Amino acid sequence: MNVLLIGGGGREHALAWKISQSPLLEKFFAIPGSPGIADFAACVENISIADNAALVNFAKEKNIDLVVVGPEAPLVNGLTDALNAAGIKAFGPNKLAAQIEGSKIFAKRLMKKYNIPTADFEVFYDADAAKDYIRKKNAPIVIKADGLAAGKGVIVAQTLDEALNAVDEMKTFGVAGSKIVVEEFMDGEEASVLALTDGEKIIPLIAEQDHKRVFDGDKGLNTGGMGAYAPAPIVDEKIAAQVEEKILQPTIAALKAEGIIYRGCLYAGLMIQNGTAKVVEFNCRFGDPETQAVLPLMESDLLELMNDCAGGTLNDKKISWSKNSAVCVILASGGYPKSYKKNLPIDGIAKAKSLGARIFHAGTKLKDGELVTSGGRVLGVTITAPTLREAVDKVYRCAEVIHFDAMHYRRDIAARALK
Repeated sequence: MNVLLIGGGGREHALAWKISQSPLLEKFFAIPGSPGIADFAACVENISIADNAALVNFAKEKNIDLVVVGPEAPLVNGLTDALNAAGIKAFGPNKLAAQIEGSKIFAKRLMKKYNIPTADFEVFYDADAAKDYIRKKNAPIVIKADGLAAGKGVIVAQTLDEALNAVDEMKTFGVAGSKIVVEEFMDGEEASVLALTDGEKIIPLIAEQDHKRVFDGDKGLNTGGMGAYAPAPIVDEKIAAQVEEKILQPTIAALKAEGIIYRGCLYAGLMIQNGTAKVVEFNCRFGDPETQAVLPLMESDLLELMNDCAGGTLNDKKISWSKNSAVCVILASGGYPKSYKKNLPIDGIAKAKSLGARIFHAGTKLKDGELVTSGGRVLGVTITAPTLREAVDKVYRCAEVIHFDAMHYRRDIAARALK
């Protein structure tokens, strides 16, 4: 199979690494790719992932059999629809299905209509009305931008002042924040379950736990994710069965009832309390950095599974998993998730690899032949080991040998599970 991967972040590097192991793979391309992805695929940097027509033309030119769409923006932008219209298979939901991430309002209303467990909510198009509602409800409370905001459009406000300020902050997300969802605060422990689906059959992947806040102890601003580990012990067999039966299956069925066939990866972000799981949010693609923790434990052929999802032929496929644990720690630029410097030289990757780490490039580029930083989240350091304790100890030994100016990372990834 000739495969084209869309994207250039840490998630896409992990996907490229896993896809490259498939005996089905012949030619492999990535747009735009990254220095890490270049180890597996021919990277093409002069085509925008927002240009559907150019992407379709490239796929035709290279006789691509399957396009794997990594990030959410091209999915929400209808890339799958454009590819399918040209007779090209794509892994990733179409534009209507991608609304499950592209519009919080769409997702919340779908869950309410079909009794999928989630937090109570109200929708607001006017900031003053949202503030009046918040004053009545008081804090803690959750304020969300309706549209895509790179994982940063959610504020969990612990005080009334923080909540009222959060309404004003939504304006910084432009069109994404022009409509607001205000939700009840859900207490408990967060986890995520990603599932592969062809619109009928669903295969949940092993559960994992992401760490969204920038600082240890879940302090500071929300980020795209500062680290993840798998499997997450909070999702035991009972919870996993509940998530599949009460959340994943009903969501795919609800979309189908609305005339929408969902094919690709459905990501369910969950809040778990007293043995019950509720949906925090849905994403229409693999998580980042969750993918970097989950895929190293997958023993099955990911490309074959993706191709079956795209073709509607998933049937009774099973996934084989390693018994190990995996931990991914994100090394971030100083200042992230706010402003940060770029083009800072990166050292120590070879040393970390020699200690057993897989290094996934999240925000890097080559400048005059030297690897430098180019994003807020720069590298994902992943370790697999027989126990979670071993994986945590080893991943931090590996993180310590990598350096770029003002680098920072959380030092408590998976600490909750170790307790």
